[in-house]
Amino acid sequence: MTQYTSTLLRLLDERGYIHQLTDAAGLDALANKQVIPGYIGFDATAPSLHVGSLVQIMMLRRLQQAGHKPIVLMGGGTTKVGDPSGKDESRRMLTSGDITANIASIRTVFEKLLTFGDGPTDAVMVDNDDWLSALGYVELLRTVGPHFTINRMMTFDSVKLRLEREQPLTFLEFNYMILQAYDFRELAITRGCRLQMGGSDQWGNIVNGIELTRRMEGAEVFGLTTPLLTTADGAKMGKTAAGAVWLNDDALPAYDFWQFWRNTDDRDVGRFLRLFTDLPLDEIAQLEGLTGSEINAAKVVLANEVTRLVRGLEAAKAAEATATATFAGGGVGQDLPVMECAESSIPIVDALLGLGFAASRGEAKRLIAGGGARVEGVAVADETYVILLKDKDIRISSGKKKHGIIRAS
Repeated sequence: MTQYTSTLLRLLDERGYIHQLTDAAGLDALANKQVIPGYIGFDATAPSLHVGSLVQIMMLRRLQQAGHKPIVLMGGGTTKVGDPSGKDESRRMLTSGDITANIASIRTVFEKLLTFGDGPTDAVMVDNDDWLSALGYVELLRTVGPHFTINRMMTFDSVKLRLEREQPLTFLEFNYMILQAYDFRELAITRGCRLQMGGSDQWGNIVNGIELTRRMEGAEVFGLTTPLLTTADGAKMGKTAAGAVWLNDDALPAYDFWQFWRNTDDRDVGRFLRLFTDLPLDEIAQLEGLTGSEINAAKVVLANEVTRLVRGLEAAKAAEATATATFAGGGVGQDLPVMECAESSIPIVDALLGLGFAASRGEAKRLIAGGGARVEGVAVADETYVILLKDKDIRISSGKKKHGIIRAS
């Protein structure tokens, strides 16, 4: 590891957040001298962010833990445009009302992980729609346009990869990098922001913002990116076969959130404990060193700690109790997803669909044919099987890790 002298960069380095830095020595020196306001941008395309954004949120938490000031930039303006980075197609256009509602919903997660207020190291949330929508088009062209060349913009991955795949890139999306660069300049002027952070796919956009701010304002600003976060098997973080792992309480049940972390690959446990929990590094080293079936204890710690931070202590306790009842005791824990049924019976295919274990009747039938569907722990091989509902909850399982309850209403 690089020998940093500031608490900020040592903390980020030790926990595995640093991938690229524009000027490591300069940022390290500045962090030793003053409180650094730093920001990360989040577009508001849905009412919740998913686990893929959690490493960025945790990096803002680390910034605050090291005595600096997090700026959460919500992209109310840039959401209207759409970031082409890593995308093969244009985003669906949202109304202003949709975007405002999404921002209000997303804020609830940040409030659990950051301390907001008016103090020098308190977090603030700002919306780039406040300045981007007020910009005149000719004004933007005259003041910002001369600092960008089409030649340079064509070299960035967000543009180049889309064109190489022969996927349309609209002029609207092409402007995204200019607007993101303008954000850094605006925050440098109005908030004294000196640092932009983000994922490695944002490197080009961050560099653009640094260059624009330096040219127009003469300010010394910095950029830092995290490594591309994938699981040990190469999957993109935050995506599962069942869909996105959402952070908000109302977007994904706490048990499913907890279970996502409990199912972490053995090879990822130590890395995820460093990135997504506040546990001391020496304790993480001990957990990471567990072998064989003992590593499952470390996964439970991981699931409890992340769920506690994002969903709250009671949610973490309830999820663990449900897992214990379901797996260890063979019961039906209280926090499992529940489907209520008004009839006295229900076909197994309908039960799998109702619990979200299959997206279609065909998928449900394939699950049954493959031996993955169970009722009260017993495999069901007949796709016409009908579950009889009595006075007790009936546990339905898909594979070894997904469980739900069918309940007579």
